[in-house]
Amino acid sequence: MRIVLVGPPGAGKGTQAQFIASHLAIPKISTGDIFRHNVTNGTPLGRQAKEYMNRGDLVPDEVTIAMVRDRLGEDDAQAGFLLDGFPRNVPQAETLKKLLTDWGTRLTVVLELVVDEDEVVRRLSGRRTCRRCERVWHILFDPPTRDGICDACGGELFQRDDDREETVRHRLEVYTKQTAPLVAYYADEGILIGIDATGPVEEITERALAALRPFAR
Repeated sequence: MRIVLVGPPGAGKGTQAQFIASHLAIPKISTGDIFRHNVTNGTPLGRQAKEYMNRGDLVPDEVTIAMVRDRLGEDDAQAGFLLDGFPRNVPQAETLKKLLTDWGTRLTVVLELVVDEDEVVRRLSGRRTCRRCERVWHILFDPPTRDGICDACGGELFQRDDDREETVRHRLEVYTKQTAPLVAYYADEGILIGIDATGPVEEITERALAALRPFAR
């Protein structure tokens, strides 16, 4: 199966991508992993990307797409893959479609993790990070024994700027603007399915696998 996973920040894409890919025995391919691999190993594309990152600029689509193309061309991705974090917009989606068509294949399905905005805010704004060991806690779902103190090392817990409610809501606005057209694009292609991404992690995984089952060959 060739799957693209989409969903807002806080929807649990990283967690679900890992479980789904493992269950289907296909590689989970995230743009974050691809970037880290290329930059760490000093590949030509990695060096290009690092130049933009060092200047504080966004890495251009053509560099990102070239990295994804190289990764999808590796042996372990020939029987299928799960893409997490790519494509992010319609032009990237069109480029991916052309790439796969040139290879004589196509996407099987696009799985959207659907979650309410207030639930995302509750998930992300409740996170607290330890200044010492960087362990992440949650004031509702995984609270430390003592308020503001890390159980693992006794360090002070703090709320990252990225996890503040106003920042989370802004990220969601940006996501909606960028991704709503992408979701509509895949709906028009007839390969979009959505699942409720609220509730325990295991239940969400079960919903995802049940939704994907009809597409398995």
